Amino acid sequence: MSEDLKISKRKPTYPISEKLDGYLSKYRRNIDLPIFYSDLLRFQGSIVVYDKDDVDTLWVRVYYNDYEREEIDSSLKQVYSSLISDGGTWILKYLSVDAIDFCTFGNSKPFRIKVRNVLNDNFTHFYVKTADASRVYGLELEQMLSPYQINFLVCKDTLIEEHIAGIPGDEFIKNMLPDCSPSEKSQIAKEFVKFNERCLIRLLGDMRSYNYVIVPTHDFDHVVFKIRAIDFDQQSFEGNLKIYRPQFFKENNKMVELVREKIQPESIDQYKIEERSIVAKRMISYHTRLNALLDCMEADEISLPKHIERLKDEIYNHTLDLNFRKSKNMGEVLKYALDFVKRNYEDVNLKRLL
Repeated sequence: MSEDLKISKRKPTYPISEKLDGYLSKYRRNIDLPIFYSDLLRFQGSIVVYDKDDVDTLWVRVYYNDYEREEIDSSLKQVYSSLISDGGTWILKYLSVDAIDFCTFGNSKPFRIKVRNVLNDNFTHFYVKTADASRVYGLELEQMLSPYQINFLVCKDTLIEEHIAGIPGDEFIKNMLPDCSPSEKSQIAKEFVKFNERCLIRLLGDMRSYNYVIVPTHDFDHVVFKIRAIDFDQQSFEGNLKIYRPQFFKENNKMVELVREKIQPESIDQYKIEERSIVAKRMISYHTRLNALLDCMEADEISLPKHIERLKDEIYNHTLDLNFRKSKNMGEVLKYALDFVKRNYEDVNLKRLL
């Protein structure tokens, strides 16, 4: 655990291919938007956004010329209606765009839009980002292979993404984990094992503690904790297999220690098998859609040749499946990784029947 994994600097932004664009249209992810990411870059000034403890959040609140702000607000409210509702204009009179924040940290450099209902002051957020094929593939795989539904829209070079609610992992580990009860810590450790396995299966990388959230849910007399990814930029890009395993990031050391303390090795194996089985069942349920997405990935360029060569060799050494040696791109590597999980799940169930 002393190793500090290195992520490639400035991962390229891969454009949405014609084939992926067709897939998005078929599954209603594509839409005509009244405003684009580049339009929001025309801000005239900004101020730093601090949290409740006066710590810099790495976001800045941006401002626009008065003659532009009215049109921008109107367009963003229409985007909100398309993302959350039926796209109708009837809702617009009840909405107010209270803030537009910009983050220069990370690859996507998103805008965060705060939209408020003027009738009751309830508010929510959504994000406007540059449309990166890696992230789109990651979002679609999250929809199909994880327990969670996710909502996003794409138009040309602009990605609209809903906010994923939860407690940032780094904040939870620092401020809340120490106060959790023994049973809660045991349950969190179990969830981290399953989250770690899910990221590995679908090759989602860079799940440091600030790239996922902890979602607590009250259930009768206890709280159930779930772990949910919120950053999908590193979907099937890196060549180092460890980057797809959250356990190897130093930011997650506390979670790894918790697993060692609370979960026996036999239970770790049990939870891994449970997660593989659940993912395999989802693959079967989403068979047609998943195959269509993987066809797009196989025809796309979403990584560097050196990463592809390293990753397929490392997975081959891990599985001894010759399909990985024959893989020509990241789409094929992921396809064979998912096939490996599904095939083993089906083989085990067939043996039980026999």
